[in-house]
Amino acid sequence: MSTGQGNSGKYKWIGTRVDRPDGADKVTGRARFGADFNMPGQLIGRVLRSPHAHALIKSIDTSAAEKLAGVKAVITAQDLPEQPNVIVPAGEMQVNLRDITRNILAREKVLFEGHPIAAVAATSDAIARQAVELIKVEYEVLPHVIDVAEAMKPDAPVLHDHLITEGVKPPPTKASNIAKRMDNAKGDIEAGWKQAEVTIEREYTTQAVHQGYIEPHACLASAAEDGQVQLWSTTQGHFQVRGFVSRLLGIETSQIRVTPSEIGGGFGGKTVVYLEPIAVRLSQKSGKPVKMVMTREEVFRASGPAPGGTVRVKLGARKDGTIVAAECEIALQAGAFPGSPLGPACWTSFACYDIPNIKVVGFDVVSNRPKVAAYRAPGAPISAWGVESTLDILAQELGMDPIELRLKNAAKKGTKTSYGPTFDTIGFVETLEAIKNSAHYKTPPKPGYARGVAAGFWFNVGADSSAAAHVAEDGTVTVISGNPDIGGSRASLALMAAEELGVDYEKVRPVIADTSSIGFNFVTGGSRVTFATGLAVVNSVRDMIRELKVRAAKTWGVDPDAVVWEDGMAKPAGSNVGEFEPLSLAQLAATAGKTGGPINGHAQLNAQGAGPGFGVHVVDLKVDRDTGCVHIDRYTAAQDVGTAIHPSYVEGQIQGGAVQGIGWALNEEYIYNAKGRLDNAGFLDYRMPVASDLPMIDALVVEVPNPHHPYGVRGVGEVPIVPPLAAVGNAVARSINIRMTDLPLSPPRLSAAIDAATPKMAAE
Repeated sequence: MSTGQGNSGKYKWIGTRVDRPDGADKVTGRARFGADFNMPGQLIGRVLRSPHAHALIKSIDTSAAEKLAGVKAVITAQDLPEQPNVIVPAGEMQVNLRDITRNILAREKVLFEGHPIAAVAATSDAIARQAVELIKVEYEVLPHVIDVAEAMKPDAPVLHDHLITEGVKPPPTKASNIAKRMDNAKGDIEAGWKQAEVTIEREYTTQAVHQGYIEPHACLASAAEDGQVQLWSTTQGHFQVRGFVSRLLGIETSQIRVTPSEIGGGFGGKTVVYLEPIAVRLSQKSGKPVKMVMTREEVFRASGPAPGGTVRVKLGARKDGTIVAAECEIALQAGAFPGSPLGPACWTSFACYDIPNIKVVGFDVVSNRPKVAAYRAPGAPISAWGVESTLDILAQELGMDPIELRLKNAAKKGTKTSYGPTFDTIGFVETLEAIKNSAHYKTPPKPGYARGVAAGFWFNVGADSSAAAHVAEDGTVTVISGNPDIGGSRASLALMAAEELGVDYEKVRPVIADTSSIGFNFVTGGSRVTFATGLAVVNSVRDMIRELKVRAAKTWGVDPDAVVWEDGMAKPAGSNVGEFEPLSLAQLAATAGKTGGPINGHAQLNAQGAGPGFGVHVVDLKVDRDTGCVHIDRYTAAQDVGTAIHPSYVEGQIQGGAVQGIGWALNEEYIYNAKGRLDNAGFLDYRMPVASDLPMIDALVVEVPNPHHPYGVRGVGEVPIVPPLAAVGNAVARSINIRMTDLPLSPPRLSAAIDAATPKMAAE
């Protein structure tokens, strides 16, 4: 029997640190990830990719590959139907169907190095690789553009002749690489500047970074003669995979069954499709199951990283620290096709603060890079890097403690955001206070070390979820949902079900069903599963409890309203109902055949009221002035999580997000050469933090319950990647007395900046 202390005695199970249901399988190797699925007679699929950053495809000759012994199918873009110019949701982002089919297999042009052109299915991996090399493509190489600022220039090579900038009046008449301009505002920005006694303005850049999930993209597709398709995929949203395969290949949704594997990381990068439509078409064409797994190099070159971009921030404040005006201009890389996370970048920029006058403008820019994908709080870390760095400069200019400056301007319940909504109950002030009162903040940095502080915000989302609850004959319960578990959500869902039912946690078995076995569920993304799918689970269990009370009422011959459910048992509502012994879940299950048959519960909803999340991070570090290397001594992250359903997994999410943000700040970047080819497509050259690079990340869990969830849940996973970029940058600035404005703060960049400043500093 599991044991655990409830959340300050309020709950029996919620707030406890129980073992996760999938833990034993994962530590013993029994769990099956994407590449672990196999079928008898399966073929291996491989993809031919572009060696050029930008080129016209003049011809593709697959005849030699088709003649190779062992090759069973070869496809090009001609095997995928043309798609309309229509925007559809794709996880946390939006995609254009016309673009996505070209991203999967190039048509008229290749638009980035690694762009897929053709695919083969063969009886072995060696034959498939050989066949790919036999495909002849004639190119006309075109000028390319990689950098977002270069891509915005009027004389830049244009990727799409049809791309006219949206959001500009009157509409331009000439195609460019700027896909969209968007803005939002609040108050009167010009009046705000007139009130300002101190004004700070800076411009910053960031580079594209990859989510770095350990497991590469993988799938296995089996298309039967009757048209039915089975698909196993490592994904954050198997219902979205089904939808994309249906739309892109013209197959009815009911004919496609997608089963999610365990997932070795995603962080937003597995909310889109790359291999799945190709594998299905190859299976249809060959009549055999087709398995496809990306290499690590393919993952870097041809799956979606987070964008880089430029951010210009201007802040105006009174001398007492009151911010009266704020302006931000953001340009983000979309990659080869429009659709960067520009909206979230703009909307989150000043969301932490109650500022009367705000103006935000953003640009979505295409360039010859892989199409970007979601990555934890898409867009928010980039704008926070600019805003929180500028805020730190303002604090130094005013001589204020950086936490006090943020407290003075902090958003609270009733603050109206620049993008429209007014905040309900939020916990930003509580999170700032948690850092202010922490042992870390109360202790001065060690000699030679400097301290940086930054804050971050993410909306969190709800959206569509379905769940079911079934009572087995022995009184145990199965809870079925449809979201891949990437952060311990199975444990959280089971804890809420056990709390509702009043039964032992280990009597509840959470199951993730395939697309044919449960109703629709939106992706595992946006920090939505514990909130939205958790709400569906709670409602399905409550539906089941209603039926359990009906069965108890039948047993006793009373009205169902005369039965209550307490501590896992049906009990008479009062002595006036009659004297009956309580009936346990097991007793009611054992007699279910006599009282009406199986006992189940169901729920489906579009969850509203996801409570926004806020985080505040503080870091102590020092910079080696000889090498430019940064050593982090201490790091503390505080976050309002609403209610921590399973505190260990909440802390793990905060720690993981912080580590990824530190990597973004210090080392990670896509490095392209003069030919537009990626020079660091592997973990040896793409430097992510490892355990020896970091101290323990102390997670301070702040609980300000979300009033729109029965247990007060807020999303957790997105917020912690937002503050680290600026927190690290602010500490580095205070360490070397040089404000770095371009990420990453890698040893070569820091060394160059220190060397450049040394003569001036010596002279001074």
